[in-house]
Amino acid sequence: MKVPKDCDEGSDELPEMSICLQVRVSFVGLEGAEKDKVVVIGEGIDAVKLATSLRNKVGHTELISVAEQK
Repeated sequence: MKVPKDCDEGSDELPEMSICLQVRVSFVGLEGAEKDKVVVIGEGIDAVKLATSLRNKVGHTELISVAEQK
Protein backbone atom coordinates (compact mmCIF):
# COMPACT_ATOMS: atom_id res chain seq x y z
CA MET A 1 0.00 0.00 0.00
CA LYS A 2 1.20 3.49 -0.67
CA VAL A 3 0.23 6.30 1.69
CA PRO A 4 1.21 9.97 1.76
CA LYS A 5 4.00 10.74 4.17
CA ASP A 6 2.80 13.69 6.24
CA CYS A 7 5.04 12.93 9.20
CA ASP A 8 7.89 15.13 10.35
CA GLU A 9 10.93 15.00 8.07
CA GLY A 10 13.33 12.40 9.32
CA SER A 11 10.63 10.36 11.01
CA ASP A 12 9.90 6.87 9.70
CA GLU A 13 6.72 6.46 11.74
CA LEU A 14 3.15 6.59 10.53
CA PRO A 15 0.57 8.42 12.65
CA GLU A 16 -0.69 6.19 15.44
CA MET A 17 -3.49 3.96 14.22
CA SER A 18 -5.84 1.64 16.04
CA ILE A 19 -7.09 -1.15 13.79
CA CYS A 20 -9.29 -3.76 15.42
CA LEU A 21 -8.79 -6.95 13.42
CA GLN A 22 -8.44 -10.57 14.40
CA VAL A 23 -5.39 -11.47 12.37
CA ARG A 24 -1.89 -12.77 12.80
CA VAL A 25 0.49 -10.07 11.68
CA SER A 26 4.10 -11.19 11.41
CA PHE A 27 5.56 -8.02 9.83
CA VAL A 28 4.64 -4.36 9.41
CA GLY A 29 7.16 -1.98 7.92
CA LEU A 30 7.78 1.05 5.76
CA GLU A 31 9.57 0.52 2.46
CA GLY A 32 10.44 2.45 -0.66
CA ALA A 33 12.85 5.29 -1.31
CA GLU A 34 10.56 7.76 0.46
CA LYS A 35 9.36 5.30 3.10
CA ASP A 36 5.84 5.74 1.71
CA LYS A 37 4.93 2.08 1.21
CA VAL A 38 3.43 0.09 4.07
CA VAL A 39 4.11 -3.64 3.91
CA VAL A 40 1.92 -5.91 6.04
CA ILE A 41 2.55 -9.65 6.18
CA GLY A 42 0.36 -12.06 8.09
CA GLU A 43 -2.66 -14.34 8.09
CA GLY A 44 -6.30 -13.26 7.86
CA ILE A 45 -5.56 -9.70 6.79
CA ASP A 46 -8.47 -8.04 4.98
CA ALA A 47 -6.70 -5.72 2.53
CA VAL A 48 -9.86 -3.68 1.86
CA LYS A 49 -10.55 -3.07 5.56
CA LEU A 50 -6.91 -2.18 6.16
CA ALA A 51 -6.83 0.25 3.22
CA THR A 52 -10.12 1.83 4.35
CA SER A 53 -8.77 2.31 7.87
CA LEU A 54 -5.59 3.90 6.52
CA ARG A 55 -7.65 6.23 4.30
CA ASN A 56 -9.64 7.34 7.32
CA LYS A 57 -6.49 7.97 9.38
CA VAL A 58 -3.91 9.33 6.91
CA GLY A 59 -5.79 10.21 3.72
CA HIS A 60 -5.25 8.89 0.22
CA THR A 61 -4.17 5.24 0.25
CA GLU A 62 -3.44 3.23 -2.84
CA LEU A 63 -3.57 -0.57 -2.65
CA ILE A 64 -0.61 -1.68 -4.79
CA SER A 65 -0.68 -5.46 -4.50
CA VAL A 66 -2.07 -8.39 -2.57
CA ALA A 67 -0.30 -11.74 -2.68
CA GLU A 68 -0.30 -15.02 -0.86
CA GLN A 69 2.98 -15.63 0.92
CA LYS A 70 4.51 -19.02 0.16
